[in-house]
Amino acid sequence: MAPGSLDWRAVSAELVAPPVAAALVSFSGAEVVVAPIDPSLADTAAFCDRYAVALEDSANCVVIAGRRGDVTSYAACVVLATTRADVNGVVRRRLGARKASFAPMDDAVRLTGMEFGGITPIGLPAEWPVLVDAAVLKRDVVVIGSGIRASKIALPAAGLADLPTAEVIEGLAS
Repeated sequence: MAPGSLDWRAVSAELVAPPVAAALVSFSGAEVVVAPIDPSLADTAAFCDRYAVALEDSANCVVIAGRRGDVTSYAACVVLATTRADVNGVVRRRLGARKASFAPMDDAVRLTGMEFGGITPIGLPAEWPVLVDAAVLKRDVVVIGSGIRASKIALPAAGLADLPTAEVIEGLAS
């Protein structure tokens, strides 16, 4: 099932961030596996090159902060590694914000309880929408972060649509 040259195994708490482990207890999605990696290779291009995972099978999760006046709202966007989220169009409008941008690293880490470079859509704050580009769901399996830089998760892509606050959006990325 899982791509690349990794040692995929059942998820264990030591290989994912605490919020991810907690969320996976009740996750009704399909089979989820995890593989340890060299944390210095967690960034997508280096990871895919070293572990023989096609960029098309890797999905990135980015945290977006939208602002309207004094109110800041957050969302996570899941897009294929070969694409980029339309932050200033689709995401900004979905958040009802005047301005949207990538959340500052310190905020993303503090709010998610995950490591920067390993943030995943599984286990995010319950009030955040998880915006999933429809193209991600066309893949059989995707590799995503695990909440830490020292591992990656693989799961059937369709399972991302089962996340509690998931919204599948056509054209979220280009």
